[in-house]
Amino acid sequence: MDLLTLAFMQRALIAAALVGITAPAIGTYLVQRRQAVMGDGLGHVAMTGVALGFVLNSSPVWMATLVAVVGAVGMELIRSRGKTSGDVALAMLFYGGLAGGVMIISAGGGSTARLLSAMFGSITAVASEDVVAMAFLAAFVLAVTIGLRRQLFAVCQDEEFARVTGLPVRALNLLIAVTAAVTVTVAMRIVGLLLVSAMMVIPVAAAQRITRGFAATLGLAIALSLTIAVTGTAATYYIDVPSGATIVLLAIGVFMVLTALSTPLARRRARAARAAEEVCTRDDVKV
Repeated sequence: MDLLTLAFMQRALIAAALVGITAPAIGTYLVQRRQAVMGDGLGHVAMTGVALGFVLNSSPVWMATLVAVVGAVGMELIRSRGKTSGDVALAMLFYGGLAGGVMIISAGGGSTARLLSAMFGSITAVASEDVVAMAFLAAFVLAVTIGLRRQLFAVCQDEEFARVTGLPVRALNLLIAVTAAVTVTVAMRIVGLLLVSAMMVIPVAAAQRITRGFAATLGLAIALSLTIAVTGTAATYYIDVPSGATIVLLAIGVFMVLTALSTPLARRRARAARAAEEVCTRDDVKV
């Protein structure tokens, strides 16, 4: 395993592991509340932060985090109002972020080619300071998604019920949005801003094919995502292709395999459920 002796691959694999753990950790909640495309929108918004980082000679990761968090708060405030014009406002926010990134880096005298690694991921783009920043951000994501899992699940499942039980629904919704924004920037170097949403959604969808229950889905999604991210990153060292595209295609392949395997499992569960129902019906008739 000569790739483990190379400094840039060590950084890339650590970053991939962080992405593999954090993306489905928040993605499970987004899928639960039917906001699967939120990561995609935040990726567009974060592009402005990346461009600002390049132009100002500061860390693109931290600058992208700041801009994405601001965008996430704006998205949540628009969503909470529930107006029909919200979709238009969100679309303008998403594409304005992408266009803003291109415009800022061009106005700063830079080349838009510098944005490509942030868009689609690159194992050679991961610097030591990026790994440190990603580790801190990943710790925040896990602290929120694991430490507050009961409260976040209640809000994602039924906001009205959560509000009746006394939970701070508005604050928890904002926390979910901010955590999603942070996860986007964690995944930026390896998966890319335009593909990060896939790692938030596909491992979760794959896990749902063979699991029952929120906790089981969350655990399996993290395990699948971690394996996929590390394997895909290692594969790019040998086949010289973009890491983001490799990881996403590998995730889709895992989803297809689990979907095929889940079909007979679902049939057995359906037969077992019908048999149990028939037994209960006969018992009721006897009584």
